[in-house]
Amino acid sequence: MARSIRSAKPRISTREAILLAAQNEFAAKGLSGARVNVISTRARANKRLIYYYFGSKNGLYLAVLERVYEGLRGAERKLNLDHLEPETAIRRLIEFNFDYCRKHPELISLINDENLHKAQHLRKSAKVRELHSPLVRMIDEILRRGIAKRVFRPGLDPVEVYITIAAMGYFYLSNNATLSAIFGRDLSGRIACDRRVKHNIDMILHALRAKAPRTR
Repeated sequence: MARSIRSAKPRISTREAILLAAQNEFAAKGLSGARVNVISTRARANKRLIYYYFGSKNGLYLAVLERVYEGLRGAERKLNLDHLEPETAIRRLIEFNFDYCRKHPELISLINDENLHKAQHLRKSAKVRELHSPLVRMIDEILRRGIAKRVFRPGLDPVEVYITIAAMGYFYLSNNATLSAIFGRDLSGRIACDRRVKHNIDMILHALRAKAPRTR
């Protein structure tokens, strides 16, 4: 008699379970409000293991920050933007950055909290800086290709370009509730977000494009 085989979800490690629980707790309550006891309970892990793996609450908090940045940077690498035309590559990066932040509100919450701490934890992380180096090189290459094809203007800084892309999406999403209240419209829906992404693309590409020569 044939036996049915049921697929089961793979079990995650205790360390990963702690990180997932901590990510939710820190995103909801910040570093100051989060409690190690709550994280331990949610992870179904002995509290001593948290200190074994991460050393301290601050160490766990930094590991969570590194984890969310690693997730973002890893997803960006899968875009394969080097095979796209320069304008298409920038457009795709803008769309991706906005959609990723929209689908991962914990990223915004954690960044907000770390800014309250003046990035004192992230400054200790060589890993986060290493994660961003390939991103800067990728954007720099896109800009160089665009300049060579005379679709982008020269003198563009890849770090400044990325900060602009991230800032335009981040501000809209992190301040969505207050912006919706101030302007009396729901800015959180799919239609509103799609309109915002199109606006961001238009504004950024307009700023990057090479100026057409004047005709006499």
